[in-house]
Amino acid sequence: MNATLRTTLAAAGFLLVAAFFLTTEHRAHLFGLLPFLLILACPLLHLFGHGGHGGHGAHADGGAAGGAAGDDRAAAGRNAHAGHGPPAGRAP
Repeated sequence: MNATLRTTLAAAGFLLVAAFFLTTEHRAHLFGLLPFLLILACPLLHLFGHGGHGGHGAHADGGAAGGAAGDDRAAAGRNAHAGHGPPAGRAP
């Protein structure tokens, strides 16, 4: 075992022990932050969670970013996961 691997393992072990003691001693503080983390997760998920269907800009062209423009079932399937229906004025 070389010196860098030994140093890395020792540092990882120290960090694990430190993390254990920090969480056990400061559990009340960590649980107090959970509601704020949930509130913070909402805008972050909205910003980064729209990558699957091209964001809100994909709705202007009917949501057909990758397939044929007239394929309504594919467009509805891509948009269904985000709670969006087919574009207005078009039959499902």
